[in-house]
Amino acid sequence: MRIRNKKWMQLIGIISCAIGVVSCKQTPSVPTESAYQVMQVRPTDKVISTTYSATIRGRQDIDIYPQVSGFITKLCVEEGQTVRRGQVLFIIDQVPYQAALQTAVANVESAQASLATAKLTYDSKKELHARKVVSAFDLKTAENSWLTAKAQLAQAKAQEVSARNNLSYTEVKSPSDGVVGTLPYRVGTLVSASLPQPLTTVSDNSDMYVYFSMTENQLLALTRQYGSKAQVLESLPEVELQLNDKSLYDEKGHIETISGVIDRNTGTASIRAVFPNRNGLLYSGNTGNIILPVRKEGCFVIPQAATFEIQDKVFVYKLVDGKAQSAPVSVTRINGGKEYIVEEGLQEGDRIITEGVGLLREGTPITVKQN
Repeated sequence: MRIRNKKWMQLIGIISCAIGVVSCKQTPSVPTESAYQVMQVRPTDKVISTTYSATIRGRQDIDIYPQVSGFITKLCVEEGQTVRRGQVLFIIDQVPYQAALQTAVANVESAQASLATAKLTYDSKKELHARKVVSAFDLKTAENSWLTAKAQLAQAKAQEVSARNNLSYTEVKSPSDGVVGTLPYRVGTLVSASLPQPLTTVSDNSDMYVYFSMTENQLLALTRQYGSKAQVLESLPEVELQLNDKSLYDEKGHIETISGVIDRNTGTASIRAVFPNRNGLLYSGNTGNIILPVRKEGCFVIPQAATFEIQDKVFVYKLVDGKAQSAPVSVTRINGGKEYIVEEGLQEGDRIITEGVGLLREGTPITVKQN
């Protein structure tokens, strides 16, 4: 009996301990005060860097088309070659145009001879008419023949000019300094002015135009900030170009023009920046990003660590009467998201908690950490 009673006593002890442990877990915890870093919101000036997708073009991209028809007999340049204004790019078969020029020159000489003969006849008729040897009709006929010969000579000279031009057009020359693009047509190809694509494109890459778009609201904000479009162009700082490999171009550019028309389909305005291309690193057709710094005055800047998100909405914890109180804010990310500019939700003098916000709950007592 003693052994059985002893076992019962052990069992009762174990059950009592288990009940005690469970009761301890169910006891609600009392929130304790913790020390947190707190900042007071004050207005400050901040430079915001905004990125825009951009396309790069040469100062001018000139499509080269032939002005006469014929077979290409010679390619004088290579793709990617730097050329000067007036340099020969292609030669088109010159034989028929040389023959046409020779014919035109011969026609001019013939017309000159006919004009000389007509002039002699007219002068002779005038003298005979003065002596009343020939009639006025004969004199007038001679004069008309002389005038016709003059017109025929002028026509022949015009044809000679046209023939010389056509012969000169067989040498297709570069209209400007630049870089030669692709060469889709080779020696032996029959070409004409109605080609579906140009013989090549010559790009002036001394300076590069970088085009990007800005929304209507962004353009309105800039115009209001600086006063007018002309003042925007004068006041905007230099811009940077991020290349397609994410590296920064080593030269800075400036915004040169802002389109005066908003595209109805996209709701954006086209803007053009100019960058020097001394080392030839930029090519027409490249893509990249324009980084535009804009100074914003009197804004509230807070660290990203002071915020948390719930259902895509951003919140901060204000310190109100010694406790954490959540508040929604509207923000703009800057410095790669490390900081936020608060557009709405905070006022000057508000105190917000800047660390450990992920561990806080509504109404958590807060002790301000001393620096």
